[in-house]
Formats: sequence, structure tokens, C-alpha cells
Amino acid sequence: MQREAAEKRPRARIETLADLIFGLSLSVGSVAAIASSPTTPAEIGSHILAFMFTFLLLITAWLIYTGFMSVLPVETRTIVFLNVALLLLVTLIPYLLNSVEFISPSVPAADASAIKDVASLLFALDFTGILVIMAVFAHVLSLEEKKLVAPELAKLFRNGRNRMAALAVLTAISIAPPFGQVLILGVPARLFMWYVPLISYWVGRAVSPESRTYKISRAE
Repeated sequence: MQREAAEKRPRARIETLADLIFGLSLSVGSVAAIASSPTTPAEIGSHILAFMFTFLLLITAWLIYTGFMSVLPVETRTIVFLNVALLLLVTLIPYLLNSVEFISPSVPAADASAIKDVASLLFALDFTGILVIMAVFAHVLSLEEKKLVAPELAKLFRNGRNRMAALAVLTAISIAPPFGQVLILGVPARLFMWYVPLISYWVGRAVSPESRTYKISRAE
């Protein structure tokens, strides 16, 4: 009965708005990549990798978000507030990543370095905020007394909450200055730390789909 009710729940306007914002954020990332002409052959690969990261981050966040919203009661004041906060953070992703990657050649080297440092710190905060909000959504769904999902699904949401909370701690740690100063293959260490949440999601989805789609397989 709970699943049938969830399937029949009318699509909230904020969910439609969220789809629009995620789509616009992807478009902004594409436009920024096109507008910034590479000055060296190496920059072509760098710009492609930057766009791929933005694309994967937004798509991953959207997949998790839509899965939660399919059963989460979005009409409550707290959930509405968290939705608004999440969408604000999502819209900032392309801008902050573009500020890290696509800087005008006319900007002095010292200023360009300062811009990159500030933008990367703000992005780490932004990414952490997104993970924290997702963890809160998973926590609400994991509360068995609320009966928002079947008991067996509540366990999956608890695991998801714990996983995203741990990833949020990791991205928060990446804010520390040393992770921006230490280079690995010429890339700041904090960038590799940002890849971990994406790797965690897609590897987990491939190995154990129910742990990322929050659906119980028929075999169970």
C-alpha cells in the first residue's frame, strides 16, 4: 500500500523546478566550456575533463535526488527549505568549477592562482553542503516510525545516509589548505578527493544496484 501510494503521489512543482535547474546547470557548464577557447593543446583535454566532472557530478546528484523525491513528502516546511538550499548549491556548481578551470589568460598569474584557490575552497563547501542535504533526505526516509518506505528499504536509506555523511566529511576535509597545495600528477590533491563520491556512487550502482537505487530486487 505504501509503494502504491508513493507511485500515485502527484509530482510536486518543486520537483519540476529541480529538473529545470539541473538541466540549466548542465547547459551553463557546456556554454562555459565552449566559450573558453583553449590556448594550448593540453588545455583541450583539461577543459574536456572539467566538463565531464561537472556533467557526472550533476547527473549523479540528480539521480539520487529524484530517487529520494519519489517517496519523500516535499510539502513539509523543512523539506521545502532543504530543497531550496540544495537547488541553490546546484546552480553554483558550474560557476565555481569554471572559476577553477576557465580563467582568462589576461588575468595576472598571481590573481589567477588566488581566484582558483578561493573557487576551489567554495566548491568544496558547496559539494559538502549537497552531500549533507542528501544525507538528511536519506535520514528522513530511514526513520521507520514515519513509515515513508517499507522496513526493508529503510535499511538501505540508513546505509545511504551513513555513506553520504562519510563522503561529506571527506569533502569537508578537502577544504584544508594543504590539500590545495600538495600536487599529485600536477593536480591539487583535493580534486582527487572530490572524485571519491562519484566513484562510490557509480561503482556501487554497478556492483550493488539496490544500494544506490534504493529498490529491493525481486530475488529478495
